[in-house]
Amino acid sequence: MSAELKARLTTFAQEAGFAEVGVCRPDAVPEIADRLATFVAEGRHGQMGWMGERMGWRGAPDQLWPEAKSVIMLAEPYTPKHDPLAVLETKTKAAISVYAQNRDYHDVVKKRLKKVGRWLLEQAEGEIKVFVDTAPVMEKPLAAAAGLGWQGKHTNLLGRDLGNWFFLGAIFTTIELPVDEAGVENCGTCTACLDICPTDAFPAPFQLDARRCISYLTIEHKGPVDEELRALMGNRIYGCDDCLAVCPWNKFAADAREVKYAAREDLKAPNLAELAMLDDARFRAMFSGSPIKRIGRDRFVRNVLYAIGNSGAPELRQSAQALTEDADETVRDAARWAAQRLA
Repeated sequence: MSAELKARLTTFAQEAGFAEVGVCRPDAVPEIADRLATFVAEGRHGQMGWMGERMGWRGAPDQLWPEAKSVIMLAEPYTPKHDPLAVLETKTKAAISVYAQNRDYHDVVKKRLKKVGRWLLEQAEGEIKVFVDTAPVMEKPLAAAAGLGWQGKHTNLLGRDLGNWFFLGAIFTTIELPVDEAGVENCGTCTACLDICPTDAFPAPFQLDARRCISYLTIEHKGPVDEELRALMGNRIYGCDDCLAVCPWNKFAADAREVKYAAREDLKAPNLAELAMLDDARFRAMFSGSPIKRIGRDRFVRNVLYAIGNSGAPELRQSAQALTEDADETVRDAARWAAQRLA
């Protein structure tokens, strides 16, 4: 019965919009507890204090909900239709990570997960809990254990049939389902993702120091960024796609089926000068329903000013100068730095 149920579950999930489905046990990744402890002990999590909190649950998924017998991992592609690296060549434009160029994926994926979960409970007696990157769940190791792919040298998950442009969702359930074979690492000798990183955020293959990662610096890091790193951020103002974009496995990337992930035209390559003018109200209006909204106007404009300082475009100096008296101290610091760089 469970094998037949799993087959029907996979079919339903794919019809609901997910590209791949896999199952593992909650205790399938015992090694992540030590890996997480080392990552935190070395301070590589930076200001992300939540990485150290509830480390027992994060490092041992079977302790998060002891009654759970199966973890269903699902992948939803957001593969871009344009070259995400092209904007990096136009220094007066802003580079925004592909996943943030439209609707917040948390809302979209969670709604779809709940739909699949409700279907499962209609077929068998049990309970479920759904997670989308907002709980102490290590989605990537679990997805690898469930056979969706493997964690590449850039530490992101990638798969033979998926590339690496996809979101992950998890359904923990008390219903016991057959498990899949774990994914096998297939990066070989390729180091494209490591070589392209602008800030050398990878101390070694399969290791990340978040404190040097542009995604961390532009989203999670509060306050001023070290000047050494500011100069390396280029025009990336929210996230960074470099290591994802160069992965050779993307030639097999699954197409995005959800129209809410299609890039908004105004976010593919917005003008830095226009973004620098955003006050809080206009920032909230522009990014309503977007994941960008959560970092707030001040941190966002800070990032824009770093990009302006890196632009080499004297005509943008006025945009920076106008913010040297901003109400936010970090914005003022970024504005002064940018104006000086363009002097």
